[in-house]
Amino acid sequence: MTVGPGYGSADMARAQMRASTADRDRAVELLTRAYTEGRLDKDEHDARVERAMTASTFAELDAVVADLPGARPAVPAPQAPVQYAKTNSLAITSLICGIAQFMFGPLATIPAVVCGHVARGQIRRTGEQGAGMALAGLILGWIGVGFTVLVILIAILAAVAVSRGSGVSG
Repeated sequence: MTVGPGYGSADMARAQMRASTADRDRAVELLTRAYTEGRLDKDEHDARVERAMTASTFAELDAVVADLPGARPAVPAPQAPVQYAKTNSLAITSLICGIAQFMFGPLATIPAVVCGHVARGQIRRTGEQGAGMALAGLILGWIGVGFTVLVILIAILAAVAVSRGSGVSG
């Protein structure tokens, strides 16, 4: 019953335990709710409230409210499995490509940038997880682009310097 947590008719030791004022108050609340719902008439409500207020054990309280809805604890509903938000696969791809460019050179740079931009758009639209991974992939991809451009510029400048150096001495 709701007046005594864990109390049940099969548990005789609990039935003989003394009820507290709070337990009696919960029983009165249950009786008053039943009265306002039309389950008890005024005379029966008053008689049961008097019995509840003078009850000394949980067994006596149970006898007062046993035939009312909510007198027994509700059976807990089975919990649904926890659903985790899905991580965007393009965000994962972007991060992997951003890291892979350090091992494989500029081959993975463009996929890191493209997948990162597409993933961020999908994440905003669908609410998936992975915004940080997409951003990290983008940053690494753009660093790779900048590094590749820098290497190309150095190579061009070196070629120009070599060609000017060989043209002057001839």
